[in-house]
Amino acid sequence: MLSQEVVIVLGILGAAIALFGLGRPRADIVAVLVVLALTLSGVLAPQEALAGFGNPVVVLIAAVSIVAEGLVETGVAYRLGETVMTIGGSNEARLITLVMVLAAGVGAFMSSSAIVAMFIPVVIAITNNTGLNPKRMLLPLAVAALISGMMTLIASSTNLVVDEVLRERGIAPLSFFSWTPFGIAVLAVSVVFILMFGRGLLSRRLTGEESGAPQSSAMDLLQSYGLADKWYRLQIGRGSALIDRTVARTRLPDRYGVVLVGIEKHQHAKPIYLPASPGVVFEPNDAIFVVGAEPQASRLIASEDLAVLPALTEQHRREALHQVGVAEIMLTPESHMIGSTLRDLDFRSRHGVNVLSIRHRGQPLTVNLDDQELDYGDTLLVSGEWAAIRRLRDDRQNFVVLTLPKEYGELIPAPRQAPVAVAILVAMILLMALRVVPNTAAALLAALALLATKCVRLDAIYRNVNWKTVVVVAGTLPLGTALAKTGATELMVRELGAALGPLGPVAMLALLFLVTAGVGMFISNTATAVLMAPVAIDTAQLLHRSPHAFAMIVAIASCAGYPTPVSSAVNMLVMEPGGYRFGDYFKLGMPLLFLTMLVTIGLCAAFYPS
Repeated sequence: MLSQEVVIVLGILGAAIALFGLGRPRADIVAVLVVLALTLSGVLAPQEALAGFGNPVVVLIAAVSIVAEGLVETGVAYRLGETVMTIGGSNEARLITLVMVLAAGVGAFMSSSAIVAMFIPVVIAITNNTGLNPKRMLLPLAVAALISGMMTLIASSTNLVVDEVLRERGIAPLSFFSWTPFGIAVLAVSVVFILMFGRGLLSRRLTGEESGAPQSSAMDLLQSYGLADKWYRLQIGRGSALIDRTVARTRLPDRYGVVLVGIEKHQHAKPIYLPASPGVVFEPNDAIFVVGAEPQASRLIASEDLAVLPALTEQHRREALHQVGVAEIMLTPESHMIGSTLRDLDFRSRHGVNVLSIRHRGQPLTVNLDDQELDYGDTLLVSGEWAAIRRLRDDRQNFVVLTLPKEYGELIPAPRQAPVAVAILVAMILLMALRVVPNTAAALLAALALLATKCVRLDAIYRNVNWKTVVVVAGTLPLGTALAKTGATELMVRELGAALGPLGPVAMLALLFLVTAGVGMFISNTATAVLMAPVAIDTAQLLHRSPHAFAMIVAIASCAGYPTPVSSAVNMLVMEPGGYRFGDYFKLGMPLLFLTMLVTIGLCAAFYPS
């Protein structure tokens, strides 16, 4: 007969799993609700329910996020991505291999979501320049990012959770590189499978005629959104009512339905190009750059005494693009902007960029943009200062910058702090691997060193630390405390032990892997590890099996969420740019899941014999 407390805890657990699976509300909100439910039900005292926020693994996750940001801020990760284009050429097999190896390698030291966000524009640029099919490359990128979580202790929060559970039970923890042989083996098998079979499961290769011309310049971007013939360079006449008025006061977008992109001024007969900032004042003979349909542009020209000028020369266009940038961005699955309009969001003022067009369900929209409700997967063509566009790139919770024109590369010199960031990362790894100091202390020292050397900006930390993961881990850890305190863990261990006991070692690990992976297909990998690790490790001790083998099975299976798009933000990020459907994930993901299981079981038998 189950006690009342056990029933309450199991009810909270079941409700949490259901909400995680539904994806509503957000996972971090669900975690907070778990803390609240455990407290109000009386199962845990307030200090016990809130103890997760002070757990070392939570601090470690936040510190490692700062270290990962150092690789982004100094350009280390982006330059690695550019190397792919240099080495890979136009050979699809070579490019896929390089993308997967680099993504998995860099992802061993930073978040998988950040890896995908960085590599999506790289892969799209590769496919645009080579005529390859992005559908055959983006899902392999997501697979590699998931595998990167199997590479090192800090590669995934699941590994940190599993390691902490071992420590709590007085069992020798796994080393920093205990995961590495597993990750390398899974990556190798996955690359071979994708090259031999996976590409064909996703899509056929594009022919040269299908691929079209590369879309790598700013003008190519404008043309891809149907704006090439909607771009006007207009001179302000001496009788224009715009003179001596600011951009903000003229309200050209509201009055004429056009988008003001930039202003061309002249000093000492030399043109100077400015973005359309609210405080810029119009002067006689200034030229303005606007985007809009022909009727709206004609009305603007007639009403404001403007004259049409010829397009800029190539040299002047390049000079203009040093100040006024263009980029293609996509809303992430977690963006708070989904369901709102640009007008509701005050997008132009808040982000300092103008939206030139919105591609909604594959169709570019160029009129009434302010009243268009934004949806997941919408891509926006924006224009503004490059600094504002970089801020959008930094806001990875809301945006993924899909395409930056080739002109952007001319603006960014190699960051001087890159060698310093790499040195700090190597030092942190050595401290962890040699166990000179606790892992949390090593990560915090690295984070402080990156701040002190200006490899990371302080404001970037608060934007880019994955606080959602931090809250999910901190909020779900008390569930483990409640399960143990009420005896629910012991009950689950007995039931799992009864199911596994009659099986042989291989079948035992296989069943545990499939159960963990099955849970992880519908809830976050972190939550899966929090729920499964204590039960698995306690079951191993009950059956007198290696707890390290059971721990590793849980860690790897939690990261192997290939078959469904909802299992990870990594899978969701590539869904729209790759044009994937649920069946694409399943076709590629299920064979990879079983291959990962076979590799993991084989290595566990070799490294952790019972």
